[in-house]
Amino acid sequence: MNMRYFRKPILAAAMALAAGHACADINVGVIFSLTGPAASLGLETRKSIELMPKMIGKEKVNYIVLDDATDPTNAVKNARKLAGEDNVDVFFGPNLITSGLAIADVANEKKVPLLSQAPIVVPPEKHKWAFRVEPLADVMVGRVVADMKERGVKTVAFIGFSDSWGELLFKGLTKTADAAGIRIVATERFGRTDNSVTAQALKLVAAKPDAVFVGGSGTPAVMPHTALRDRGYAGPIYHSHAVANKEFLRVGGKAVEGARLAVAPVLVAEQLPDAHPNKQAGLAFDKALEAKYGPESRSSFAGASWDGWLILEGALNAALKNARPGSPEFRESLRNALEKTTRVVGANGTYTMSPEDHGGYDPKSAVLIEVAAGKWKLVK
Repeated sequence: MNMRYFRKPILAAAMALAAGHACADINVGVIFSLTGPAASLGLETRKSIELMPKMIGKEKVNYIVLDDATDPTNAVKNARKLAGEDNVDVFFGPNLITSGLAIADVANEKKVPLLSQAPIVVPPEKHKWAFRVEPLADVMVGRVVADMKERGVKTVAFIGFSDSWGELLFKGLTKTADAAGIRIVATERFGRTDNSVTAQALKLVAAKPDAVFVGGSGTPAVMPHTALRDRGYAGPIYHSHAVANKEFLRVGGKAVEGARLAVAPVLVAEQLPDAHPNKQAGLAFDKALEAKYGPESRSSFAGASWDGWLILEGALNAALKNARPGSPEFRESLRNALEKTTRVVGANGTYTMSPEDHGGYDPKSAVLIEVAAGKWKLVK
């Protein structure tokens, strides 16, 4: 048999396979809490997805968005589906620490990099494939504690979620308050779906703290603030940066006037001094976001996912020089590139990562704000 008759079809098939490989799409697996108690955060974080480009150079980018329904079990199911069925090159999200920690297990097992929008801290054996955009609790709580000290606060009470986020915030408060010489005189917890915190509020009021720190997120954090005011507490009330969305202002109304928190600068970009390194990036992002979603649609959660994209975009461009999307080699190259992120200036902050630090948020980016006349106002 003359083999020359088979050369053309074999060559054509090889060329077709090569062309298909060269044209492989970049698949980004997005997991957010779009329903459930954390939906007010997840929906904000998702906004930026609509602003992200659909092409990088000649490569098409697909964003496959799934809802974890504020449930880590669902987050794991979503991650396994994205890795197994959709062959994603990166996990993007989630907005909850519990879900982020759960997805980190899948990321390490499947060797798919995770760029978390939640401030996760993973054990050393899971560090390699897990990255984060949001600053750690110590950074933002420390900014708040510095303000307490400046205002002469000597004692503080804590009321926070009875979950990993509440625990992280409590640890952050304990560490930074102790360093500032501020004593914690009462500690209470509540569930994200609780309907009342009256008993906890009464205990806090009885402790007579100079200030109270509410360790919650989103609209559930309004309840303890309101309960404290209803029970006559008149001292300053601080919150975590995880309440910084429009729904918190809407639900809280006049009750949350004067609340202070440390946030990413994007929320008050116009109010920033010109010398602030993230002002211009924040102004540009706010303009694009509000053009799509309307006035006052900005949020630090949307800013976090946008900054996540800026970090990811640089890493994707670097990875494309070494391998094609959809392959283990590409995911490994992408992971390596994320680890080399250097001074990415975003709307929420500036980021520099390393093998030891897979977050790299510059603490100098954070600002202090308060609620004034139903809006966010820069304090300093």
